[in-house]
Amino acid sequence: MRIGPYELVNNLALAPMAGVTDLPFRLLCRRMGAAIAAGEMLTCDVRLWHTEKSRRRMDHSGEPEPRVVQIAGGDPEMMAEAARRNADAGAQIIDINLGCPAKKVCNKAAGSALMKDEPLVRQILEAVVKAVSVPVTLKMRTGWDPEHRNGPAIARMAEAIGVQALAIHGRTRACMYQGSAEYDTIRSIKQSVSIPIFANGDIDSAAKAKHVLEQTGVDGLMIGRSAQGQPWIFREILAGLNDGAHDAHSYAPPSIAEVRDIMLAHLRDLHAFYGEEAGVRVARKHIDWYAKSRASAPALRQAVMQATDASTQIDRVQAYFNALAEAPEERLSSAA
Repeated sequence: MRIGPYELVNNLALAPMAGVTDLPFRLLCRRMGAAIAAGEMLTCDVRLWHTEKSRRRMDHSGEPEPRVVQIAGGDPEMMAEAARRNADAGAQIIDINLGCPAKKVCNKAAGSALMKDEPLVRQILEAVVKAVSVPVTLKMRTGWDPEHRNGPAIARMAEAIGVQALAIHGRTRACMYQGSAEYDTIRSIKQSVSIPIFANGDIDSAAKAKHVLEQTGVDGLMIGRSAQGQPWIFREILAGLNDGAHDAHSYAPPSIAEVRDIMLAHLRDLHAFYGEEAGVRVARKHIDWYAKSRASAPALRQAVMQATDASTQIDRVQAYFNALAEAPEERLSSAA
């Protein structure tokens, strides 16, 4: 699968998620098999880039190619300027957010709210593509609401303007994250353009990945919420897709001991990236995801929430998973 000059090592991508896909998590998912991972959504208002949060979101230190920056906003000139600045700073792909359903984004005429205004979408895409020499990609939804599924029309527009790949979340903005992803609409979008398409939404196993590829005919898959607390989902999906002789259900999840080691390394990276105090706070949600559906998870949650320093947090997480590892039947699955 190719995006501009970049030949991806496989067809799996990590979806950009605000508050989740920071540099430590992107690097972890790349090690686990994701071929590409966009940074957290960055506002196009460059006046807001001087905050600590924005500086961290713009940090791509040590990140393997291709480095992807996602920008969001509703002003064509500001979007073009944001794209230029990021490309000058080393971004190798600029991704435009047309998919975020959050009210605080949509209320500012950005994210999936833009799908209601196709002329404005055209202006933004034209401005950004013209502003940079690096590939421009687009992440969007199938439409604004079930009565207005204009994803195919916007996809054709994007291709004509010069957008080089699309990621389609299989829900409308009105659907938020409710119900099931609509793969039929993604299939119709794929059939309407020739540029690479990633399908996104509800892909939580190797079996589901295979089903979505077959049903939609897309080129790649984008994994979002299913990677939270189980970044190894990428290698499980790759194993299932690359071994057609076996059922995709047959791939064993990691042992508790391996999950412990992955998790502890992740926590140390978070502490180093954010600093101890902020790193401990950020790590709590990841610990919650890693322990989801495990024995005594509420007890771990309580103990971790009380930890205020990195050493205590790591010690308590390690003790919890060491105890689980003593029970051979305890394993974490990608369905957890």
